Amino acid sequence: MRQDTSLTEMTPKAAEAACVRGADLMAQQLAAAGATHAFGIPGGEVLALVDALERAGIRFLLAKHENAAGFMAEGLWHATGGLPVLVATLGPGVANAVNVVANARQDRVPLIFITGCVDQALAESYTHQIFDHQAVLRPLVKASFRAAQGTEDLVVQKALAIAGSGRPGPVHIDLPIAVAEAKTVQRAVQIVKPPDNSAPTDLSFAREMIATAKRPLVIAGLDLVNEGSAAALDLFLTRTGAPLLTTYKAKGLVPESDPRVIGGVGLSPRADALVRPLLDEADLVVLAGYDPIEMRQGWRNPWPTGKRVIDIVAEDVHHGMHSATLLLEGHVGTILSRLGEEAMLDGTWPDGRPAAIRAALSEAFAPPSDWGPHAVIDILREVAPVKTIVTADSGAHRILLSQMWRSDGPRRLLQSTGLCTMGCALPLATGAALGTGQPTLCFVGDAGLEMVLGELATLRDLALPVVLVVFVDESLGLIALKQRQLGLARAAVDFGGTDFAAIAGAMGGHGSTISNPDSLRREARAAFQRSGFTVLACRIDAGSYEGAF
Repeated sequence: MRQDTSLTEMTPKAAEAACVRGADLMAQQLAAAGATHAFGIPGGEVLALVDALERAGIRFLLAKHENAAGFMAEGLWHATGGLPVLVATLGPGVANAVNVVANARQDRVPLIFITGCVDQALAESYTHQIFDHQAVLRPLVKASFRAAQGTEDLVVQKALAIAGSGRPGPVHIDLPIAVAEAKTVQRAVQIVKPPDNSAPTDLSFAREMIATAKRPLVIAGLDLVNEGSAAALDLFLTRTGAPLLTTYKAKGLVPESDPRVIGGVGLSPRADALVRPLLDEADLVVLAGYDPIEMRQGWRNPWPTGKRVIDIVAEDVHHGMHSATLLLEGHVGTILSRLGEEAMLDGTWPDGRPAAIRAALSEAFAPPSDWGPHAVIDILREVAPVKTIVTADSGAHRILLSQMWRSDGPRRLLQSTGLCTMGCALPLATGAALGTGQPTLCFVGDAGLEMVLGELATLRDLALPVVLVVFVDESLGLIALKQRQLGLARAAVDFGGTDFAAIAGAMGGHGSTISNPDSLRREARAAFQRSGFTVLACRIDAGSYEGAF
């Protein structure tokens, strides 16, 4: 039971000293859980919370839109592990954040989303900006709570436990003004224990399947990234001789310069066709934290019934995307380590098929000319410093980038792969640069950047070194490509040109318009030396994406 000393039992002086606001209890709990920053746009209903966050040592950072603020929180989380916190005021503030909350659910981000609201009694007779926040958000979050007096810290503890359990996801807390501002007694902060590294006790069947495999294949996914279990994956590959495919979010779990890594798969039919022989010829497929929410429809039922498949997951989700011979639920890294410790396979894949497919995959996405989207990506990979964090917005360029870019570590290529939303790359890069203090590289289409142009002012105000590479083709290239494939007339995919270099200069950064490889190399090298942001507007032909992936 919760044992709180009543203020009425204390002397007036002691009671005054012991008083804190409900918002302070929440902020203290968030700080203890590792929150260093919160992002959002303040409104009258969250002013006490914003003040409490600052008093607790959590810096509140202003964005230009709540959707971008949520992605900044995610980018910081990827870079530092700091708890991602988003704050929004009632009504339009909450509505603006719906997209990023949905992304946090589909892309497995433990976002704590706190919204201000009016007191229930007032809501019964006052309608301006009022709607049921919980009703809107419940389909998108793992849980939604409404804080009440006496439960301020408790709801945060529950939110933290739920957000980080199994496959991570967002949790919502609605905070009434009176609860945030009301004085209460200081209570000790409770440390919420992280999920344990549990694993099934009986792994004998899995060990038997591995021991008899001659052509094992591993497909690694997002669960391993969120656990930080790259070492366990490396051990398992070493002990089994299995080649590795990854989802786009899992790129870099093993550096992609490692010959065991075939490449990434997810949205490219061309890549899928090249790796198909591995799936067909493998006599054992080990899914290591593989989450099919990242995959296109071509990955529904990707192997025939009867294929031996071990599916190791952090949380059993009945998605229906594929079948498995054996499902193992728990801490994926722990399970892989235990299986790897006893495995020792020799002579797997004697025909060298994995190496041949790795080479074919690399060749398939090599630049076909000295200028175009392929060349832009290739030049930036050449110029970008080791360990640079890269972000990618949704669009044709993202699919190509995800196939071409070789990641040298986990969480070095950030993107929306579950929801696949546009407008995420710039705020993700902002959060990542804030966390590392190092230049971050952002790839975005011209339409995607136009969605979030206001956040260039956030880069200016925070003096962050973000290098934005804009693919300027004045069209929604991926949608136009799909229209052609379906034999449809071109419609609603073209728009006018924007002088992004001029906008960058007007908003406190540096900008260049580029149309050849030499200029890009020169400008990119200079951009990585600047302390502020740079926009490299690369003019390309949208037709370059035809047949590219």
